[in-house]
Amino acid sequence: MSRTLHTGGINNHRRQQASHNALMCRVAGSRGVRIVADQLISDAVKQQYDLIACPGGMPGAERLRDSEALEQIIKQQQASGRLYAAICATPAVFFKSKGILQDQKATTHPAFADKLSNQDAVAERVVVDGKLTTSRGPGTAFEFALSLVKQLYGEKKLEEIAGPMVMYDYKV
Repeated sequence: MSRTLHTGGINNHRRQQASHNALMCRVAGSRGVRIVADQLISDAVKQQYDLIACPGGMPGAERLRDSEALEQIIKQQQASGRLYAAICATPAVFFKSKGILQDQKATTHPAFADKLSNQDAVAERVVVDGKLTTSRGPGTAFEFALSLVKQLYGEKKLEEIAGPMVMYDYKV
C-alpha cells in the first residue's frame, strides 16, 4: 500500500505508538516485516492530513484501537470532512469499536465481518462511503491504495499508476 501511494505522489508518513523513548520507531508487523516510523503518533496529533489510512492485521488492529492519540486524530479527520481509511481487521476492530464506523457501508476482513452493523457491502473488495474507504485484507491492498490515489488525484493519476502495475482493466 505504501509503495502504491508513494508512486501516486502521496507523501505518506508512517506513525507509531511507542514508549517514551523516541528511538523506538521501528515496528515489526505480524509477519515479521519491519517498518521504520517517520515520527511518533503523539507528535502527529496537531497536524492536518489530506488522508489518514490505517493498516490492518492482528494484533496491529488492536494496537491501533488502543491508541488514544490515533483515535483523536481519526475523529478529527472525520469531523473535518477529510479522507480516512482502513483495511483488513482495522475497520471492525478499531473503527467500529471506537464509534468511527457507525452505519456507513464498509467492509473488513471476513473473520470480522459479523462485527459490522451495516452488512450491505461487507463482501465488496473496496468500499467508499463518503470520506471513508475500507478494504478486506492483503489481497485487496493494491485496489485499496489505488482507490485512495483516485480520491486524492483523480482518474488520470489512477490510470498512470495502474498501467505499469499491470492492472490495466482495474476500475475503482
